Amino acid sequence: MSPDEHAAKTPASLALINGDVYTVSSQPAHAQAIAIQGEKIVAVGSNADVRLWIGPHTRVIDLHGRFAMPGFNDAHTHLASAGMAKLTVNFEGAKSLAEFQQRIRAALKNYKPGEWITGSGWDHTLWPEKRFPTRGDLDAVSKDHPMIFGRVDGHVAVANSIALKLSGVTKDTPDPAAGHIVRDPKTGEPDGMLEEDAAMSLVYRHVPPVSHERRRRAIELALADAVSHGVTSIQDYSTWQDFLIYRELKQEGKLPLRITEWLTFTEPLAKLEEERREGTTTDPWLKTGSLKAFMDGSLGSRTAAMLAPYSDDPSTSGILRMLPKELNAMSIERDKAGFQLNFHAIGDKANRIALDAFAAVRAANGPRDRRDRIEHAQVVAPDDFARFAELHVIASMQPVHLLDDERWAGARLGPERSKGAYAWNTMRKHGVRLAFGTDYPVEGIDPLRGLYACVTRELPEGGPSGGWEPQEKLPMDVCISDYTAGSAYGEFEENAKGQIKPGMLADIVVYPVDITRIPAPQLLHTSPDITITGGRIVYERH
Repeated sequence: MSPDEHAAKTPASLALINGDVYTVSSQPAHAQAIAIQGEKIVAVGSNADVRLWIGPHTRVIDLHGRFAMPGFNDAHTHLASAGMAKLTVNFEGAKSLAEFQQRIRAALKNYKPGEWITGSGWDHTLWPEKRFPTRGDLDAVSKDHPMIFGRVDGHVAVANSIALKLSGVTKDTPDPAAGHIVRDPKTGEPDGMLEEDAAMSLVYRHVPPVSHERRRRAIELALADAVSHGVTSIQDYSTWQDFLIYRELKQEGKLPLRITEWLTFTEPLAKLEEERREGTTTDPWLKTGSLKAFMDGSLGSRTAAMLAPYSDDPSTSGILRMLPKELNAMSIERDKAGFQLNFHAIGDKANRIALDAFAAVRAANGPRDRRDRIEHAQVVAPDDFARFAELHVIASMQPVHLLDDERWAGARLGPERSKGAYAWNTMRKHGVRLAFGTDYPVEGIDPLRGLYACVTRELPEGGPSGGWEPQEKLPMDVCISDYTAGSAYGEFEENAKGQIKPGMLADIVVYPVDITRIPAPQLLHTSPDITITGGRIVYERH
């Protein structure tokens, strides 16, 4: 059948012409037009090639030279948390403790007396004080509402006195395993700071549950945010309740991007297998994926587990959240059941223990295409890069973290450990596959901020000159590939998305300019004109 006969029988539903198409593929690397039939791409090439697919009912969009590329696949999000952050007190960008307090004060009018107030996004490293807030700082704003507010990384939170009292957290409350209640050094009383989930949950479990309607509204806000930034797929860790809302939206035809939902590693195996069956593993719009476990905390809060003490606080080397023996046994069991494993590890000790677990799994269960992952892999000991490659472990990293972290990471780590930090280029040189994302809402979901960090390793306002640990910069084409094709590989989807070529899902983002050629700082001020998921326009800038 000739192309003309084929097109006459099955014309495209959508055609993009007169574009500057970057395919993230070598066949060809650049094109002019795309034909889409239903949810898939059927032709990529010149305007003449694509016109063969245009029929009387084909919607044709003239790009007028605009830049089109595969939609971004964010390999690490917490979508529901991002949505809830939009409905609670948002501390993102607060530049001082006083501003932190003022944002709480401004929100009080939205709450009834005695109602819990929650929020997130504060970052004490941006404040002149450079210290954690305390319950006294919150009590100074209001003693009428129980309050708890999470740091931007989600690994520590601060609660006020009434919240601690209602939760039964007192001087006599022992530290939970894998968590820490920060105390006044003179009195031993809790000072309001709670480190890691085990401690934070002592208070969070007393916060009233979120209604279905409020949860759905939050998720809808986060989804709209994502597609407005050109994100067409996410790999997400929220809750099963959130997954059910994703499914509700999908059934109503209102899911604007594709979601692979991670399950909780520590849940009983029987429950995980039940969730896998119910959630499916094959639906191209919504499915379950890997099992997520936490090895440690975060670098910013000094709860990331390090092999040696922090350079700027020798009294601590972080918090290890799982014991190796327990981790290995659970990993072997879950791998045997066919699950992909996915471990949060930021400190060099946490990364080593995660790699040890993957080695134990392979020794026990034999070789297969596992694509096990380490999320973040922020600080890696020199000898362990080769182990990532040897064990075929994917490094799922978030370049955008560096835009904030480089302000203080060198002080936390010291000069030698900094050489193994956020080491994208070293990973690639060792043959490690990378998958890029944002950790949304720890960072905003805009992938162009990640690309800026990837190619410059400089602060948003510029500097340090040449970038922090500049040997770890990557070229723009590699950064884009790791954010599209690389992320797709991380979820076994490299044959379905991440490139613009026939047979791939029609997930495309259109920018007004060629983002591969503009000066890097301009990336921070560029946003999409159109986002297309599955051949459907899900966002259009007006």
